[in-house]
Amino acid sequence: MNKILLSLLSASVLFSAECKYEAKSIDVNWEAYKTPLKLGVKGTFNNVVFQARVASTQEEVLNGASVIIDVERIYSKNAARDDKLVKFFFGTQNIKEIKAKIVSINKDVANVSVTMNNITKTVPMKIEVDDDEIEADGYIDLADFGMLPALAGINKACYDLHQGKTWQDIEVKFTIKTQKNCR
Repeated sequence: MNKILLSLLSASVLFSAECKYEAKSIDVNWEAYKTPLKLGVKGTFNNVVFQARVASTQEEVLNGASVIIDVERIYSKNAARDDKLVKFFFGTQNIKEIKAKIVSINKDVANVSVTMNNITKTVPMKIEVDDDEIEADGYIDLADFGMLPALAGINKACYDLHQGKTWQDIEVKFTIKTQKNCR
């Protein structure tokens, strides 16, 4: 009987390993819109400094996670477009970086503090958690960040391509790869 109890106790200790989740990488993607038909143009940023804590659940990894995005390292699979975005969009208002930090999570929504053009606003982002990935998806309105001069700059530089219309809402998506470590 003692051997059985000792075996059960040993097994329970082995199977109750403490697991932690760690963020391994992040992708920051965006989709802006052009033309009266609101056609999407997608891209990402190639230089993102990301910080997140190790936690016991994937959702807890998000608490306080932050990014600093170098806007001069934009990538849309079109070098000419990338150059125009740096020069005529971000350059119009001398924007060098965007900062974002998750300030709270309520069920499936992360409230993200976004700072751009020296203006900070909270942006709600829908979150989805998978086995090894967390996605946060939301929209920013350029007017909220005083970025209408930048919008006018890119609209003027791409007037014919955009058929005179560049939209002021932009979809932003963060994809965080996580790793579960148990000991």
